[in-house]
Order: sequence, then C-alpha cells, then structure tokens
Amino acid sequence: MTQVRMDTQQEQYKCPVDAAIQVLRGKWKILILWKLQGKSMRFGELKRSVPGITEKMLIQQLRELEQHELIYRHDFQEMPLRVEYSLTQHGQKLKPIFDALWQWGEEHFYR
Repeated sequence: MTQVRMDTQQEQYKCPVDAAIQVLRGKWKILILWKLQGKSMRFGELKRSVPGITEKMLIQQLRELEQHELIYRHDFQEMPLRVEYSLTQHGQKLKPIFDALWQWGEEHFYR
C-alpha cells in the first residue's frame, strides 16, 4: 500500500481516521466524489449534479480534492474552455466506503 504524503503530514493528524476525516470534511466533498464515481464530468455538469453548491464553493472543493490527489483535472486546452474532472486511482479506493455509506443510509433512512 502506498503512503501519500504521510511522512510530512502525519504529525498534524491524531490517527489515520482523523487524517481521512480532515481530507473529506465539509458538506460537499463526499457528494462531489460520489458523483465522479465511474465517470468524468465537466464543471457545469458537476455543478448541476450537486444541488445547492455555489460555483465558488465547487471550485474551492475541487482544488482541495485535487491537492489531496483524489481527483484529476484534465484541461483540454481548447476554446471555449473545456475541463473535465475524474477520480484518480487514489480516489477510486473510496468506492467501497461510499458503497457502505449508501447501504447504511438506505437501511436507516429509506426503510
């Protein structure tokens, strides 16, 4: 298993769970990552798929997810501007966790 930047950052986290929570914290990141499972999305498409998020907040959250190497931003260098976002291999490792969250939410709130 590869450690991503753990050597330089592990002192700021109390434990691995704390590190994961810090990376995924906030109202929008998990929803963004959920929407990107299995497909690439353009900015506008992603914004429409996450109701209530502002453009400014989406940009901020995408930048943070990119910094943590969970998503990849592909700039096609075209006019008009065309950018797509997708999960990195590191981000794809979250799928079993999201599946478990889906199952838990379904069992507890959609009975």
